[in-house]
Amino acid sequence: MKSESAGITRANEGHEGIRWNILGQTYVPKHVTEHSFSWHATFPPGTFVPPHIHPTQDEYLYILEGQLEFWLDGEEMSASPGDLVRLPMGKPHGIFNRSGATAKCLFWVSPTGKLYDLFWGIHNMADQNPVDVVALSARHEVEFLPPPGEAAA
Repeated sequence: MKSESAGITRANEGHEGIRWNILGQTYVPKHVTEHSFSWHATFPPGTFVPPHIHPTQDEYLYILEGQLEFWLDGEEMSASPGDLVRLPMGKPHGIFNRSGATAKCLFWVSPTGKLYDLFWGIHNMADQNPVDVVALSARHEVEFLPPPGEAAA
């Protein structure tokens, strides 16, 4: 992985021109080093990231547009433009766009770990079905959980 270089990643550009389709959302990486990784995310209405844990990373979201709902360590809450959402490593969380409008945010994690490679893997899946996404994620330091309120089988 490269070290950081000085410069600007423009508003409508991704790092090295990359744009991913991840579970119905568009992720555009803005920078990646071994120490941190950021991406712009567009959440169409009705899309979500199922509850999961990052055991080796702290994750943050800065809400740019719209509203997102969160399940954070057992509590439900929402965030609007200008809010910073903190998702500490090891704490379960899920992200949901139930607003009926598009939401946009800037994500970043520290350290990068295997998340960048996981996004490539999900993007390249012919069918992003839950079973295969969960299995791939487990190999990349992301542990998916049962939906909130459901006991593990």
